[in-house]
Amino acid sequence: MYRVFEALDELVTIVEESRGVPMTSSCVVPRGDVLELLDDVRDALPGEVDDAQDVLDQRDEVLNKARGEAESTVNSANEQAERTLADARAEAERLVAEAQARAEQLVSDAHAEADRAVSAGQAEYQNLTERARAEAERMIQAGRDAYDRSVEDGRSEQARLVAQTEVVQAAHGEAARIVDEAHAEADRQRAECDAYVDGKLAEFSELLSTTLRTVDSGRNHLRGPGSMGNSRTPVYDYQV
Repeated sequence: MYRVFEALDELVTIVEESRGVPMTSSCVVPRGDVLELLDDVRDALPGEVDDAQDVLDQRDEVLNKARGEAESTVNSANEQAERTLADARAEAERLVAEAQARAEQLVSDAHAEADRAVSAGQAEYQNLTERARAEAERMIQAGRDAYDRSVEDGRSEQARLVAQTEVVQAAHGEAARIVDEAHAEADRQRAECDAYVDGKLAEFSELLSTTLRTVDSGRNHLRGPGSMGNSRTPVYDYQV
């Protein structure tokens, strides 16, 4: 390579020192010397320059081959990406379907539990109502029986003392007192029966309120952020 630069320097010197042609920018150079220097340059150039020229000549072929390989690589990558995306989509759909099925099962279980609780509450309410009604009827009948006995006793006593004026007056007063006591006893027993029924109904109302709060808590838990998907849980209004 050093000889190449040296020959080029000599060529520049020859041109600079050559005699000029009048009225032009041309000059007269010794042909033999210039050709000899050019031969030296050709001989001094390394073989890699020829190889580089061959590479340049084959540039289009190499570029086309590289472009084809690049397109093949891109297509393979796209196909792999599409397969991966399809697998991910299928897996996501499977997980969503499982989550929806689980959520529907939980909602169904909650509804069934709520129905069982309401049915149990209604049965308990009917049982308490029947028992309270039976107890009230028993107490009212007992009051009536006591009243009838008191009236009968008063009438018997009145008949026995009817011949005695003073005794008759006393009997009337006693009979009235007995009748008033019988009415008072019947009213007291009726008030006790009403209080008993009211207390049982209050207990049943508290039981129903606790059951409904439990059901609402379960429904709110199902509609909370831990839930999957955008499905909406239907709201049921239970009334007794």
